[in-house]
Amino acid sequence: MTDEHEHYEAIVVGCGPGGAAAAARLADHGVETLVLERGTGAGSKNVSGGLIYAEGSAPYTIDDLFDGFREAAAERPITDYRIHNVAGNKVKTFDLTDLHEHDTDWCDAVLRRRMDSWLERRVHEKTSETGGGVLTNVRVNGLLRENDEIVGVTCDELDPIEADLIVAADGVNSELARDAGLMDWEEPDEWFQGVKAVVDMDPDVVDDRFSIDEDEGVAHLFSGDLFEDVRGGGFLYTNEDSLSIGTVFHLDSLVEQQAEPHQLLDALLTHPVLAQWLGDEYHEREYAAKLVPDSKKVAHPEPYQDRLVLVGDAAGQMQAQGPIIKGMNHAVTAGALAADAFATTRGSADPTAAGRRYAQLLEDSGTMAKLRPRRYDLARTVGERDAVTNVVETVLDSPIGAVAIGNPISKRLLERAYNSPFMVSMLPDTRTGYVTVPAIIGEEHGKTIHWDSEVEPPSLEERIGDLTYDTDVGNPHIELTDESFEASGAAVYACPVSAEDYGGGCYRSEEVKRNGTEETVVSLDTQPCVECGTCAIVADTEWEHPRGGKGVEYREG
Repeated sequence: MTDEHEHYEAIVVGCGPGGAAAAARLADHGVETLVLERGTGAGSKNVSGGLIYAEGSAPYTIDDLFDGFREAAAERPITDYRIHNVAGNKVKTFDLTDLHEHDTDWCDAVLRRRMDSWLERRVHEKTSETGGGVLTNVRVNGLLRENDEIVGVTCDELDPIEADLIVAADGVNSELARDAGLMDWEEPDEWFQGVKAVVDMDPDVVDDRFSIDEDEGVAHLFSGDLFEDVRGGGFLYTNEDSLSIGTVFHLDSLVEQQAEPHQLLDALLTHPVLAQWLGDEYHEREYAAKLVPDSKKVAHPEPYQDRLVLVGDAAGQMQAQGPIIKGMNHAVTAGALAADAFATTRGSADPTAAGRRYAQLLEDSGTMAKLRPRRYDLARTVGERDAVTNVVETVLDSPIGAVAIGNPISKRLLERAYNSPFMVSMLPDTRTGYVTVPAIIGEEHGKTIHWDSEVEPPSLEERIGDLTYDTDVGNPHIELTDESFEASGAAVYACPVSAEDYGGGCYRSEEVKRNGTEETVVSLDTQPCVECGTCAIVADTEWEHPRGGKGVEYREG
């Protein structure tokens, strides 16, 4: 370390659940900790489905670190968990209580703006006691190096800062993880894209329509043919006075099917299965989107370099295995373990000591086994081959497949399989599990729904217009490096605020004449960007976050 720059023992970048857990635990160890948050406040840049779990086997849960969390920062406890297998207007519902309650002490629905802003206040109190605190509106744009060794961070708004530990909790689009070469955006099949609407609903109406008490909540998942052939599904979670309704799809499948995210969300919102809950008065509070890492493929087994450690989405720590969708709880565990690792190795002359200890704690705690189950690695070598998938699909689409799935014994076995952590952790990422089998279950075992949906979702233009932006005029955060449709055209329909027939989004296609020939090119306008990062993977772009406090600001998250 030098005397040239300001120095802290620890710097935490990002004040989401992972960053908050790391900072709180560091403060518990008496470590001088500075937290740098890009948004105007914690949660203003964050989106989640979202459910936060407290696992019985986890070394840390959010309420271990923050007393009163559930009462002050969460929405409703989830007491009912179901999955709906959809085939047209026929639906077969399975109870997922066994899976939901496996290794679960509790599970709450949350909205990120409310949750993260509460965490920020608590973190600031804790870190202030050890000589640090939380600074908002600061974008950390890279790593500070001395003699090729990471010694701190650089920022748009502040001079470089040195630290003995740097915790990158800056989300799925982590600039620090990419700067260190620990993350890349090369393969669409390693990522999901989530799109979500927060729907206004009076608490008494929530209780009545879902047949629950005020201290109860429900989670519903949706799969089958309502999303055509796109691999993924939908969700609905009850909040205190709203619903979180959204879809999550494999990014490579969105590109292959040329599906538009907002239309897939609308397919769920307008399906008759939701009519019983949404009624005829529909008001969206907010439309949002985010990129989601598939931990089975990208969770980093050694998420560190020199003094830098990665936690949460920045480390790919998002568990999405069939109906199991867990991320925030793993970020909390990782953040706290990273802090413990530093406390154990504090004062070591080896810059990698904390990182190596952190990676070992992730392994020893069983966290890595949940994020990257070996059963999936074995299953995917066979199950995700196109030839195997095509054979399975051919059999399932035949009368033999209908008979095999349609008998009463198979129905019981399938429901048991849906509730088996062992089985869902080895489910291959193919259309068979997401589309074909659920659709056959719905067709063979489901009941026809006769409700008519009265929901009229807002247009994409209205959704974008309802968001809050502080546009950084003159400082675009995305550069389109190849405007050809071949290189960047996928962004026109994969971007959640763009569409082929809408000229007001981020990405647009147009026909131009050059040298006597006509070609299709792509243009970019970053003003309506929701900073999900989808285009960084599917288009030829240079992508970074907007400066501190700039860009989109979520009210719900």
